[in-house]
Amino acid sequence: MTGRRPQKVRFARPPRDAAPGDAPTPGADLPYGEVRPAPLPPRLRDLGLSARTKPGVRGFPGVDDAQALLAQTMRKDRVSGDVLDLTAMGGLLASLPGVTLRAAEGSAAALTVLEAAGLDPWPAAPGDPAPWNERARTVALVLAGDRGNAYALSQVAWAHACTPPGGTLYLAGDRDKGFDRYVRAAGAAFGTGEVVARDGGMRVARLVRRPGPTPPVPDPEGYEAYGVRVVGRPGVFSAARPDKATALLLGTLGEPDWSGREALDLGCGAGLIGAWAARRGAAVTLVDGDLQSVRSSRDTLAASGITGEVLHSDVDAALPPERTFDVILTNPPFHVGRGVVLDVAREFIAAAARRLRPGGTLFLVANEPLPYEAALRALGEVRELARADGFKVLAATRAG
Repeated sequence: MTGRRPQKVRFARPPRDAAPGDAPTPGADLPYGEVRPAPLPPRLRDLGLSARTKPGVRGFPGVDDAQALLAQTMRKDRVSGDVLDLTAMGGLLASLPGVTLRAAEGSAAALTVLEAAGLDPWPAAPGDPAPWNERARTVALVLAGDRGNAYALSQVAWAHACTPPGGTLYLAGDRDKGFDRYVRAAGAAFGTGEVVARDGGMRVARLVRRPGPTPPVPDPEGYEAYGVRVVGRPGVFSAARPDKATALLLGTLGEPDWSGREALDLGCGAGLIGAWAARRGAAVTLVDGDLQSVRSSRDTLAASGITGEVLHSDVDAALPPERTFDVILTNPPFHVGRGVVLDVAREFIAAAARRLRPGGTLFLVANEPLPYEAALRALGEVRELARADGFKVLAATRAG
């Protein structure tokens, strides 16, 4: 470790324009699965808007900055009637006066929140055909530029397909995450539009669709590694190559014989870890809270000729309560949108405590600065198996 700077980790902050004297985040001490009111910036509270949230929802513990500006802009434009929100998050746009929201989401955590708010959300990812016979005349979308160019272009193509000719798209995003580039791509498809709101780095554009073909959705990427053929759909973590943390984890574990054992890949992404475990004899279950990642993992298993179960799940919520495993492997996420939020990763460790059989082991890889060791001690003695390139591999075995 000598001579290498430690990695910097920036943690999520309260909403950008929250006043210093504002009350603490409502429900900040609630359990992971508890849905709670989202603290809104004063400008949205003054408009009578509201949203709900929980850990794992983009923008938590508040609302996403780009979505906040989007709601403010649509309120100013007096948008009403049916609105299709392709990135509904905590349902903020449902509180706009006169709006009937059709909420689409790929996040299992956000789907839970939307259902708790009384909405009937559509679990969807870019490219999915809308389930309604008649398209909404107004469509809203927050670009996830942090998920890469291919994903943002997939979102633009999806919004175009979902907007009828003459309909309006409200497109929001972060200038520092490629917003200007993606607005140009949207403008080329829609034919007309302009940026109508700015707040710090956040932007909102309003576009009206002309008749014409929808741009193609970028193809999945792929690679072969560790005896697995990985299929990475746009926006999925480590879609084009193994990330350094996963490579360290798999290289450290080597060639175990897990024949007859059941393994859980918690937060599976494109499915490399779970497929690798299956190649070593394990019966595998893979879970992820992101629908696009779930589909990538299913593609990876199919392309690799591997049998396994893949579930769309907010951590382990989709698993039956009695389901347990001999091995749990995870490279837990700690980014939700632009912030560092450890609630999800801590729930991964809590899920491992619920799901490990006596004598079973959790293998976790993480950035060096992230303080997971104390939570892991609830399982048993924590061992550090490796440390390199800014990452560490930890193991904890349940007493048995």
